Amino acid sequence: MPRAVYVLALGIFAMVTSEFVVAGLMPQMAEGLHVTVPQIGYLITVFAAAMAAGGPFLAMAVGRLAPRTALLTLFAVFLAGNVLAATAPGYAVMTAARVITGVASQAFFGVAVSLCVRLARPELRGRAIAVVMNGLMLGTLLGLPLSTLVGERYGWRAAFWAISGLALVAAAVTLVGVPRLARLGDGGGLRSELGVFRNPRLWLVLSTSTLIIGATFSAFSYFNPILTEVTGFAGGTVPLLLIAYGAATVVGNTVVGRLADRRTVPVLATGLLLNALFLTGFALLADLPVAAVVCMLGIGLAGVTMNPAMVTRVQRTGNAGPLVNTVHSSFITLGVILGSSLGAVAIEARGLRAALWLGAGMAVLGLATLVPEFTSGRSGGFGRSGGSGVSGGSGSSAAPGESSPGPVRREAPTGTGTRA
Repeated sequence: MPRAVYVLALGIFAMVTSEFVVAGLMPQMAEGLHVTVPQIGYLITVFAAAMAAGGPFLAMAVGRLAPRTALLTLFAVFLAGNVLAATAPGYAVMTAARVITGVASQAFFGVAVSLCVRLARPELRGRAIAVVMNGLMLGTLLGLPLSTLVGERYGWRAAFWAISGLALVAAAVTLVGVPRLARLGDGGGLRSELGVFRNPRLWLVLSTSTLIIGATFSAFSYFNPILTEVTGFAGGTVPLLLIAYGAATVVGNTVVGRLADRRTVPVLATGLLLNALFLTGFALLADLPVAAVVCMLGIGLAGVTMNPAMVTRVQRTGNAGPLVNTVHSSFITLGVILGSSLGAVAIEARGLRAALWLGAGMAVLGLATLVPEFTSGRSGGFGRSGGSGVSGGSGSSAAPGESSPGPVRREAPTGTGTRA
């Protein structure tokens, strides 16, 4: 596995830690910015909305740069947003800071995944994507509690300064550890990049990802009140259970990464089926502590861990370019927004278990979007006889039967006319 893949995971870890830091510091931030806790909660929504709506545009803006230069540019934007958050004198400035960091995070995700595919050999692409995605999982497992600990001990602004320091370290490691690859060929320019979205099947594939993540987050967003008010766990026990959930996501992500290349759709179908069963079991047995924990860990194993297979399927249907990967990330973020917001509506109408039933329903809908894959015989992964649909980073889809591209082309030295 190329070392640069682990470097990309570190960058995503920094981005995800910034995304979730507000969730652990709501009371302190509300007091410091002289607003209410619900208003601080809106900062999470603002970040997610900025990711979904603005990320693809920033990805297009840096798309003409060499990959490493694009990553460093996005680090600079992200760092500016975090510094602005750490020094924000009021709520309006903090909101602007969350928009900046959200847009940068989403674009970084798309560029990183696209570069990951270029760096890894064809037979290792699924595993490489899983390594990069572990930056996301570890951001939830370690980044959130660590940033919360820093904020509680030294003040909420210190948490943002710590994330800024982490971003600087990740940028320095990227400068040293990511090879200087040539920028992607024009391939017809922006029109060609956008042309792939004329494929109706791509939109169906993107909707599957939204439903997978939406099903998971309709439950995950409300684990705390469900586990305390329905299951009966003490408040101090819940953080330990969430750490166990995070560990389950790391394990599941690694397993899926090993299977994603050749069994893409069967893996997604199995994950959705298991998630539907665990969500249903949780809804039925939420008042039984052992059963509730088993179901919660099952959701961790089979929920967001589908990311490597989701990315593989999107790239096979569209291409491996930064724009497609960033738009896919926006659809994933849409799943987070839909799952959490519809879960709140369901809870208000039917109680806490309703969020779990909603998640099960979304998982079943996700299964339905896979039916065309099985009926058309396209349920495999990157087989030897079939095209991967993932170019080596050219941004264009490989036609069925095409071989994988050769080794990546490195940049010419500075001064030869090739961008650094």
